[in-house]
Amino acid sequence: MLIRRIKCVLVLGVFVAAPALAELGGSAVAIPGERAVLRASGSHVQLARFARHDLVLPNGGAVHEFANAAGQIFAVSWQGPGKPDLRKLLGAHFAALQAENLRRSRVPRLRRQPVTLAGSDLTITSGGHMGWFWGVAMLPALTPAGVTAADLQPG
Repeated sequence: MLIRRIKCVLVLGVFVAAPALAELGGSAVAIPGERAVLRASGSHVQLARFARHDLVLPNGGAVHEFANAAGQIFAVSWQGPGKPDLRKLLGAHFAALQAENLRRSRVPRLRRQPVTLAGSDLTITSGGHMGWFWGVAMLPALTPAGVTAADLQPG
């Protein structure tokens, strides 16, 4: 009985101590914790209609997270020599990307083309080749009025 309680306390401690990660549709408040987990350096730029949080990964890749006025992450973009952990960046939306990749893997002519998933609730475009990958994911319902994918290009 005592061992069971100790195990329970240890398991709870692991869940409580794990930092929250920022993800598509989540809160920008979690971005500092995400930087630490990804061992990334970062900066923040406040623009007219949204805030851009830039992360530079140890491999030289870049992740940009875009937050609306309510502090919700409405878009994520990435580019670099390797894909970032898309499961963490996309959160619950990763399953949609995975399903689209599976569907495309069954159609030979689509295998080498960029992935484009365009729905009313989620849009993802992702592509690349060995040594360089890129992508952008957006939640139209959270995107500030007038903001397009072109507005999310860094620089």
